[in-house]
Amino acid sequence: MIAFSRFIKLACAALLLGMTAPATLAQSSSETPLPNPQVVITTNVGAITVRLFRDKAPLTVENFLSYVEDGFYDGTIFHRVIPNFMIQGGGLTPDMAEKPVGEPVVNESKNRLHNVRGTLAMARTSDPDSATAQFFINQRTNLRLDWQPGAPGYTVFGEVVDGMSTVDYISTSPVQAIGPHGNVPIDPVIITKIERRSLL
Repeated sequence: MIAFSRFIKLACAALLLGMTAPATLAQSSSETPLPNPQVVITTNVGAITVRLFRDKAPLTVENFLSYVEDGFYDGTIFHRVIPNFMIQGGGLTPDMAEKPVGEPVVNESKNRLHNVRGTLAMARTSDPDSATAQFFINQRTNLRLDWQPGAPGYTVFGEVVDGMSTVDYISTSPVQAIGPHGNVPIDPVIITKIERRSLL
């Protein structure tokens, strides 16, 4: 059901992009004139407000927003926390069960956005086009995660505009290993909800 719902939403987004003025799209096939929305990531230790770069990573942002609108992230955790690096979440529940996800999104790491402190990027496997729902927030600048010739990067699709103190706090969480997962906060950092800040 989640995969079908996301398919419909992504198809509608693609149709909307296809209806934009050809002169605008000719400037860059990877950009859209649609406004950049904001979302609020509410956790049990504080809130993080994020601006999404729909103009630079349209497919990734629509994919992320489809999960937001489905309430997918509600009750998930930041399950991988590494200080002076990043915090990763959006796919596992507090009992470390992995939530079912939809189809992966195409890698957009060539969008010239950098993995600098405070940016959001998609988590993935070694397959560049394997990102689904999980994301991470760069707690420091990690330019080695950027696209390079012959080396696909991790798609940056947003930035924290308020709440980096919460990100920094989460990054200091004492961690443990649970099964195949390392760096899991001992006290769960729960995403209670992610919601759009405006109707744009």
